[in-house]
Amino acid sequence: MLMLLAPLATFAQKFGHVDTEAIVQSLPDYSRAKGEIEAIGKQYENELQASQAELQRQAEDYDKKKSSMNATQQQEMEQKLQDMYTKIQQQAQQSQQEYQKASQEKVQPILNKVRQAIETVAKSGGYVYVMDTSAGTVLYINDTISKDLTAEVKAQLAKMK
Repeated sequence: MLMLLAPLATFAQKFGHVDTEAIVQSLPDYSRAKGEIEAIGKQYENELQASQAELQRQAEDYDKKKSSMNATQQQEMEQKLQDMYTKIQQQAQQSQQEYQKASQEKVQPILNKVRQAIETVAKSGGYVYVMDTSAGTVLYINDTISKDLTAEVKAQLAKMK
């Protein structure tokens, strides 16, 4: 008797799927965070471009005055230009790290909120598994077995505000 009921228990399990990318992109918080992140990136880009322009200006100035400099002055100026170049490389790396950190700090709370909403919908609906279709790992979904919960998660997020 147990062997006959086992296949029925399998069909009783509920499966769902969501498109977290669509959910996240539909949130006003995400649009605001994305704008802030882009502004930070633009600021870092402008600072880096200004430093590169200054290096370029000084290198051109050096090329013009090089013939009138003695060997010691040339060596000092070349070292100064090399130091500026190294500083710009370090600035670019630091800016990239700070940009990634700021991005993480602004987006992570939004992702946590979405995960919480997915969990709430899944638990209240009695779903065993909820897969993320935006992650690209789901190759096929049988809509008769797996329900798209994206709209329900969006509704849950609206309630959480």
